Amino acid sequence: MNKTKNILFRADSSSSIGTGHIMRDLVLAQKYAKKGDHIIFATQELKGNINYKIIKAGYGLIVLQSNDIKELNKLIKKQKINMIVMDHYGIDYKFEKKLKIKNKNLKILSFDDTYEKHHCDILLNHNISADKKRYKGLVPKNCKLKCGSKYTLLRDEFIKEKKKLHKKRFLSTSNYSPTTIFLAMGGADHSNINIKILKVLKKFKNIKVNLVTTTANQNLKELQKYCKNKLWIKLHINSNKIAKLMTKSNFAIVTPSVTVNEVYYLGLPMIAIKTAENQIDIYKYLLDKKYPVIPSYDEKVLYKILKNNFLYKCKLINFIDLKFEEKKMILEWRNNPIIREWMYNQDIISLESHLKYIESLEKSKDKKYFLVKKNNENIGVIDFVNIKKDSANMGIYANPKSKGVGKILLENILKYAFEELKVKKIYAEVFAENKKAYEFYKKFNFKSFNTKKINDKEVICLELKYENR
Repeated sequence: MNKTKNILFRADSSSSIGTGHIMRDLVLAQKYAKKGDHIIFATQELKGNINYKIIKAGYGLIVLQSNDIKELNKLIKKQKINMIVMDHYGIDYKFEKKLKIKNKNLKILSFDDTYEKHHCDILLNHNISADKKRYKGLVPKNCKLKCGSKYTLLRDEFIKEKKKLHKKRFLSTSNYSPTTIFLAMGGADHSNINIKILKVLKKFKNIKVNLVTTTANQNLKELQKYCKNKLWIKLHINSNKIAKLMTKSNFAIVTPSVTVNEVYYLGLPMIAIKTAENQIDIYKYLLDKKYPVIPSYDEKVLYKILKNNFLYKCKLINFIDLKFEEKKMILEWRNNPIIREWMYNQDIISLESHLKYIESLEKSKDKKYFLVKKNNENIGVIDFVNIKKDSANMGIYANPKSKGVGKILLENILKYAFEELKVKKIYAEVFAENKKAYEFYKKFNFKSFNTKKINDKEVICLELKYENR
């Protein structure tokens, strides 16, 4: 857009279309248009539109009577448009090609997130799932492809909040602090499932919900009525502080749409519920990356995900603060053959040695060991050794009687390492033959960077950087 002087954005918003097209166009206009460029939006006056946001942003607004090419072409010529930004599912390859024929010097930038055929000079798919290889044969050979998270359109508020994030994230370890949930089913919530989700959340104790919607939501009155006098729900309508609400939350429930790009950028854990077919690409991407996703709203599935992954209460107890019986219990875990199999020192440890080691931790500055409790159930141990200013080595083992707690233990390691220790990276080591553990770490984005031999066995050295967690 460097040489462009007159830029026209063609997009609509409504209760059925949603508000995402206009919102991302406003970001594109604000970030990439040069000073002095003349920005105009051409939109229809549809029910539940957010055209007021265009005016508020200081851009020109021309209301179209239809999506007819003749009307648009007339506008292009009258306003001497150099570039048009197409962000509309109702405008296809044939439409764009006809427009190009009628205006040979017109540059076309087309938004796309469903891998459709386009006749454009620039194609922008700013979703984290975007793959430019899939556009082969769908765009002209000289078309510039702008795809993936590198091109994600983010408002300045998200960039500012990202810088403040180092001391916030993941789940609260306190049994008294409420879990805060960011809930956004789209500005229009065309599937009308906000209330259904709230009814599931109501089953859990000690939670707060920041529910985000807009006046484009045709079910807004019903939603306001439901939220009234419920102190655990805060309804935000047309909020301009979305990034701040996200960073104050422990996790998000969203649709696999533009909002996911923002949640992903801030590193906020999420559940994604697909509500429309044009969300299938991001949905599949999140599914492949092992994020909790739901193909269509299902009360039982949502409840199960919340219960097993998000709305549990964990408490970390330092070894030096443990009761004698708890210290003995941990020693029994550690000496269990299932646990010892994957330890460097596979000898059985005596109680005397165990207690002395715990006692030594009180004066240690580079070691920390914790018993992890989930809802008062003892589920395992996490530890940090070789703690430095910017890094630490971590260890983990579960109560041999507990099942499926590995993810919870590792999430608590990430939380403590990046929030409390404030390190930039953490290291882990696994025996190469322990393939299950290796794959487990990979799911959390740990990367192997070296191998070594211990007790004649190959060990894989892994690393997780703060920005890749």
